Amino acid sequence: MIIVTTPNIEGKTVKKYHGIVNGEGLIGANVYKDIFSGVRDVVGGRTSTYEEEIQKEREKALEAMKQKAIDLGANAILNVRINYSNLGGTMGNTILISVNGTAVSY
Repeated sequence: MIIVTTPNIEGKTVKKYHGIVNGEGLIGANVYKDIFSGVRDVVGGRTSTYEEEIQKEREKALEAMKQKAIDLGANAILNVRINYSNLGGTMGNTILISVNGTAVSY
């Protein structure tokens, strides 16, 4: 499966468009992580716990999107976009990671 952020793949011609596919992931951050993260940000540290969780959830969302494309008979996903949204307040934030693209066959 080829997954790209571009609208086409050089040298290839789309034979069939299968439609839009998507995947999502949610990260629920607990109060202790939020407090620790805030302290590290103040002293200039990196919040590696969040970075790791975001990376894991992004990969899950991409995998879910890929599986939907495979189920449609596609062998590539074009024009992939990854979006991050904060769904919560200052304590107990929830981060939504959504990915989408166009499933195609070459």
